[in-house]
Amino acid sequence: MIILGIDTSNDTLGVSLWRDNKVIGELVTNLKKNHSIRLLPAIAELMKECDVTPQELTKIAVAEGPGSYTGLRIGVTVAKTMAWDLQIPLVGVSSLALMAQNGRFFDGLVVPVMDARRGNVYAGIYTAEGESVEVDQHLAFTDLLTKLEEKSKILFIGDGLANFEADIAATIGTRATIADATLCYPRPAFLGELAKTKDGIPAHTFVPTYLKLAEAESKWLEANKHE
Repeated sequence: MIILGIDTSNDTLGVSLWRDNKVIGELVTNLKKNHSIRLLPAIAELMKECDVTPQELTKIAVAEGPGSYTGLRIGVTVAKTMAWDLQIPLVGVSSLALMAQNGRFFDGLVVPVMDARRGNVYAGIYTAEGESVEVDQHLAFTDLLTKLEEKSKILFIGDGLANFEADIAATIGTRATIADATLCYPRPAFLGELAKTKDGIPAHTFVPTYLKLAEAESKWLEANKHE
């Protein structure tokens, strides 16, 4: 089994190759650059370096969201196109579940967080083993803290947590740990592991998981809700 992993759900661009329960290659950058220009060359470079051809792939795993609308569309479009062309399964992996893997050795709950602006976040609550305790949500950060008030040890993971550190300290106190910067970015190497036991779905039926409508879509729906 050879799985190609793709993640462009945020600033991080990551691709990986997983073969026979082992990561054989990974390419990651964390730059605010155009993923649409860089993704295909990154895939080609990694596959060449690992001596893997597209025809050898048996599955594609893609970070399905939440995250950047544009970033998600780029990664999902490339993944769907490749899966369709190669006639292989496509597996979606939660972008938050992918982030949570960086806390797999923490003794407590792992809470991956993405800043969604205006005091809101995309967040999930996971065990250190990667099991979802509560479904990924778009919610106010204060509401997330309310859900965590009775929990014992909590590891927050995310590069947008600086805006919420005071709230975390006031609500969770010493029961909270904020991950170091090096642990706050998703590792595409985990995509193969998270996708290896999933069957996947046909490429043409796959859609990203946004959790929230784009602002333009929300305004259009609001303006036309009585029509």
